[in-house]
Amino acid sequence: MFTFFFYLLSMAAYIAYLFFQHDRLQKIGYLLMLTGFVSHSLSLLLGYFTTGFFPGHNLYQTLLIAGWAFTGVFLLFQYRFNLKILGVYAAPLATVIMAVCLRAPEPAENVAVFFKSFWLFFHVITIFLGNAAFALACGIGVLYLIQEHNIKTKHRGFFFRRLPSLDLLDSTGHGCIIAGFTLLTIGLVAGILYAKAIWGRFWSWDVKEVWSGIMWLFYAALLHERLTVGWRGRKAAVMSIIGFMVLLFTFFGVNFLLGGHHGDFTR
Repeated sequence: MFTFFFYLLSMAAYIAYLFFQHDRLQKIGYLLMLTGFVSHSLSLLLGYFTTGFFPGHNLYQTLLIAGWAFTGVFLLFQYRFNLKILGVYAAPLATVIMAVCLRAPEPAENVAVFFKSFWLFFHVITIFLGNAAFALACGIGVLYLIQEHNIKTKHRGFFFRRLPSLDLLDSTGHGCIIAGFTLLTIGLVAGILYAKAIWGRFWSWDVKEVWSGIMWLFYAALLHERLTVGWRGRKAAVMSIIGFMVLLFTFFGVNFLLGGHHGDFTR
């Protein structure tokens, strides 16, 4: 609850920053997010030391990790690129994730022993950090399209004055895609090794595995096309948004609609 409270206050500070454009409001929003992230990290550590299991075996804990990963990646990219307006997107999203998390069913008491595996821990953490970077890329893509529209229509209004240059948005979004793709690749390799250790096979054509492969191919194609034919700007922004839609379906749609053994993590 403390974590949700700090994220909520951060969202309020960032929304105030959007309207009043005082740097102090942005710094307050960032510090509140950082405080919430520390609280978030402590709650995950407490869950681990209390149960002895990695806290990622049901919907509540999965969302808890998703929110933690997203906030951590946002804080890192905010520090690296100083894209102040990004908090207007990140703080509300982190707040929504935590709100949904608090509404999720209570964790189950019985936990399978394979949740103690190091490879599961490494697999889940890297996948979620990668997904968080893709989520940020999506938000930056939306900001890019808004700013591009302002420039093309010569509408120097509310958002034009508050959004950075197209070059900064494009380079930051590209950085998110590179980071997300690297982490996703490492996470998938860890998952393949984990599957071999648990089920005796590297690949079982589980529906989540197939969609994860599709997602990997999508972002690989996006990076390849940027290097070879110069996919930048608007096209990269649109593809970042579409990629995040694929990610959401892989995360939620597959588990809730298509089943498979990964559904165990969201019950």
